[in-house]
Amino acid sequence: MPENSSSITSRTARIGRRLSAALLALPLCAAGLVAGAAAPAHAAGTGPTASVSLGDSYISGEAGRWKGNSVVTGSSRAGTDRSWTGSAYDPSRIYGATYASGCDRSDVAEVRSAPTVAQNQINLACSGAVAANVFRASNGGQSFKGEAPQADQLAAVAAQNNVKLITLSIGGNDLGFADVIEACVSDYLIWYSYCHDDQQAAVDAKLPGAMAGVGKAIDEIRAVMSTAGYASGDYRIVLQSYPSPIPRSAEMRYPESGWARANTGGCPFWNDDADWARDTLVPRISGALAGVAASKGVQFLDLGDMLQGREVCSKATRQATSTSAPSATTSEWARFVDAGLSASQGTVQESMHPNYYGQQALGRCLALLYGKSGGNYACRNTAGQDANGMYLSAK
Repeated sequence: MPENSSSITSRTARIGRRLSAALLALPLCAAGLVAGAAAPAHAAGTGPTASVSLGDSYISGEAGRWKGNSVVTGSSRAGTDRSWTGSAYDPSRIYGATYASGCDRSDVAEVRSAPTVAQNQINLACSGAVAANVFRASNGGQSFKGEAPQADQLAAVAAQNNVKLITLSIGGNDLGFADVIEACVSDYLIWYSYCHDDQQAAVDAKLPGAMAGVGKAIDEIRAVMSTAGYASGDYRIVLQSYPSPIPRSAEMRYPESGWARANTGGCPFWNDDADWARDTLVPRISGALAGVAASKGVQFLDLGDMLQGREVCSKATRQATSTSAPSATTSEWARFVDAGLSASQGTVQESMHPNYYGQQALGRCLALLYGKSGGNYACRNTAGQDANGMYLSAK
């Protein structure tokens, strides 16, 4: 049980308040392509083949800037910061024009890390998106960050390409993932209390509405494709879940008490809260999404265990240092919470998302799934290997 200690210093409160305030604005990010004027429609099934991703930050490519995490806070951050130009940081090198809008679609986003699926890889997801940002405008869809609803963007893509695969990641923002992270971090840094009790209740209260939104998003995608002249067998829809970015307490490389977890590791969570997130929250949400996929007749890709042993602060990984370069086989595959560090790196919105290595791994699983004729699968990694060691297990 965390102690209600009198040793809380002004430094603790100051860093805690800074991190808490920053995390309040933390969105789930996703990457996408802004649809321009549609080319003249052609018969469905003609044109270049395309793989399309829709949804939020866990499929957009948020945190694709980072090749692992580093204790070095300057210049290239020991080779982990891909935005370093040699004299400055330019995140648009990774996220393109979407860095300015905040959609943060990275060059290694899941759909782009699975190039063998189709000739064109098109990312329509956007950081912070909720289910209503996927619906068609004519059916309650909402524009977001200066872009039309994602289903309306999909209509333009479907008219110009032969869409074979549509991968959807949505529901996390509807459930308030950012609020959960903010509450748990604040409870570790400031309040010395647990977050899992009240946050579980908050998620449970939102779950029915969020899953209804996910189901409607699938319906909207199908309506767009039907209008574009596609038959149901012309393309596939895959609904995916979310991975846990932090490990169980027994797998944490930093002790529960002290500054190492927050300032060095970037994983400011109590043991009980980490165990809850890893073994209760993530599986519960995965189960709910699997239920939606089954009810709507789409494939399901379970990502709950894809970061096992590669999470932030996992004992099986290490951070890059000035003498130890990042590596896909030894580095963490998710971005740490860095706003509590002595020198902040990047943006808070990148926190707790699969990074460069994690996104390559996700792309590998997507390619493997496309090679299956049907069925639901879990995406898993092989200890000590890079993205080539990813494999699927039947659900």
